Amino acid sequence: MKKRILVCYLFTKFDKLNQLKDFIKHYKKHPSGIKHKLLVCFKLIEKKRVVYLRRYFKNIKYIEFIDNSSTNDFDFGSYKRVSKSYLSYNILFLNSHSYPICSGWLRKLTDHLKQNTLIGITASYESMITSLRLKKFYKFFSYLLKLKKYKNFYKSFPNPHIRTSNFLINGNDFYSFIKNKKIINKEDTWQIESGINGITNFFKKKNYKIFVVNSDGKKFVESKWYSSETYNFLNQSKTIISDKHSRKYLKLSKNEKTFSQEKVWGKII
Repeated sequence: MKKRILVCYLFTKFDKLNQLKDFIKHYKKHPSGIKHKLLVCFKLIEKKRVVYLRRYFKNIKYIEFIDNSSTNDFDFGSYKRVSKSYLSYNILFLNSHSYPICSGWLRKLTDHLKQNTLIGITASYESMITSLRLKKFYKFFSYLLKLKKYKNFYKSFPNPHIRTSNFLINGNDFYSFIKNKKIINKEDTWQIESGINGITNFFKKKNYKIFVVNSDGKKFVESKWYSSETYNFLNQSKTIISDKHSRKYLKLSKNEKTFSQEKVWGKII
């Protein structure tokens, strides 16, 4: 059966024009390697600005999706509405900070996409519980309350999960997960990404195959996600899609990289 593939790029009123330019530049520069439809989702943006932004898509064939939500329900709210409209497609969701950085980027991902599969471009073992820090002593009691709260929603380290800056999944599968999720604040999005009832654990319970794929076109199971070298590991040289956090890691000093690596993966080497 032929795969129907949609690349969904999200751009909101909170994003800077340079982010859109970066995506377009890299989308043009790096051939995807496979036939697909590009969808650009504009969220909370005035019509006259959308008209202005269209000029940057010269010579690019794309579907324009105007998200009519009047409130900010974050990236996942938009992804919910896009997936509902494209249930039969396999959708690569890209947030506004993301762009491809290697040739054949989409083919390498979709080569491993079969029924009941979730593919992460990057992943992490990090837990919100163990990453919570007491920064000022006078906030000790609020820290304890937050820690207690987090224990109801997150697993302690290791907490394996696909990072949702960019990920690939069937539209109907994703909609079945997201359709009843309430997305009111940022903590709701954290729970969707890495919570006990988040996307990774939801599909684990359904016995989906969950992989990370790197720029070599190789897939990695959960116990080997770090060795894909796609996120916060060694030189992170095999990432397919760049996002703001993966770029931040590249700017760290050697010692800072070691600290960041242990926060995400633990002491694995």
